[in-house]
Amino acid sequence: MLPDRTRLESTALVTSPAIGDSLLLMTVAHNLRRHGAAVTVFGPHIHALRAWFPGLDIQPAPAAADAPAQLSRFRTVIQLHDHRPLPDFTGLHPNAIVLEELCRRRSPQSMAQRLAEFSRSGLGLVQAGTYNGIVPPSGLTHRRHAERVVIHPTASTPDKCWLPGRFIALGLKLRRAGFDPQFIVSPAERPRWEHVRSHGLGLPDLGALDKVAAWVFESGWFIGNDSGIGHLASNLHVPTLSLFMRQGGARTWRPDWGPGLVLVGSTGIPTGKLKEKLWKYALTSGRVARAFAQLRAREAAQPSPPPWSAALPAASAAQP
Repeated sequence: MLPDRTRLESTALVTSPAIGDSLLLMTVAHNLRRHGAAVTVFGPHIHALRAWFPGLDIQPAPAAADAPAQLSRFRTVIQLHDHRPLPDFTGLHPNAIVLEELCRRRSPQSMAQRLAEFSRSGLGLVQAGTYNGIVPPSGLTHRRHAERVVIHPTASTPDKCWLPGRFIALGLKLRRAGFDPQFIVSPAERPRWEHVRSHGLGLPDLGALDKVAAWVFESGWFIGNDSGIGHLASNLHVPTLSLFMRQGGARTWRPDWGPGLVLVGSTGIPTGKLKEKLWKYALTSGRVARAFAQLRAREAAQPSPPPWSAALPAASAAQP
């Protein structure tokens, strides 16, 4: 059953501490906004990127103790997970919506597609799509540094990370092929990656997330683990090669906004536990380099314009 449409007129979305999850939930925020709802977004990463989502009310993450009072003024509140970032989310508001089931559903659809489908079938937003409303600030040129390849060698957990030495081997292959490979990591991760500079590979110190976004936006390509920065690159329509441990995770969590390929390292490994343990050893730098060549060929044959380059149609016929 569709919700009472008047309840969507004032909606708050509480985004995750994870960058990728935050960008994904912005799909719902943008679809609500396009259909006439007044939307407020809470969360640290989207607040850091607020210049990239113009015209939207974006606030810092609410403290758990303050959340009931802050959310009480909205007719509907939405969070991706029931207990993250705000615990017991469904107990905080009489019309709280949790989207955890979408994450666990067995489906060939990506999370971006699932959230768009939820917006259509669950919220009645008939013109909903996967675009989340991101728009580059003025003064930036999309993919201006055509030969710059962003390499993101880290992830939220170690099991998602390809071997560091193979990332370096890949960077050296790319440099020999005429590209400009640049490793990007968080400030906390930087000491563990300083050694890449001894190989002649770049390690820019980019600072805050909005600076990272601007730098990635002007880069030509992205290669990285299953991570939030991979979602950011895809969201910015920088062609993205994503390295995943398992096929199931790749189906659900693959970056799915801009052009991209997914490479699953555990292909051919027989059991789940072995896949998790051995995928990063089975995946060679040569295989990743070949997948990158395939991505470049695909993009050359069929370039994909970013969604902000064309005016989005108004959804006036579907006002709540």
